[in-house]
Amino acid sequence: MKYFFRLIRVILGPFMLLKEFLTRPQGVVRSATEQAIVNAACRQLTLYQFSTCPFCIKVRQELRRHSLNVELRDAQHSAENRQTLLAQGGSSKVPCLKITDEHGTAQWLYQSGEIIGYLQQRFAVVK
Repeated sequence: MKYFFRLIRVILGPFMLLKEFLTRPQGVVRSATEQAIVNAACRQLTLYQFSTCPFCIKVRQELRRHSLNVELRDAQHSAENRQTLLAQGGSSKVPCLKITDEHGTAQWLYQSGEIIGYLQQRFAVVK
């Protein structure tokens, strides 16, 4: 069963990545000063993800929508990233957003809906 899903991912993966590219949302436009503040806040965030995971694609699209420059770490092809995710976060599931506070304490969010909710709340754009 595990190999069946891997095969499906290998076959559908390129199509999913093409769809992600073609449906890229327009990012929020901020002043240079505002974007610098957002970029500084994003240095506290790291997204562990697989390139062809549909839930990871959903989170990456949200990052683009909010013009967030978050570090992406491949947990699929990097054993080191996968091991860090498992050892520090407690699970190797993706997507996972690592949120580090100013004291160096990390919080790990594992569900795409929770991650998107966090991003929308923290980086809400006032219109």
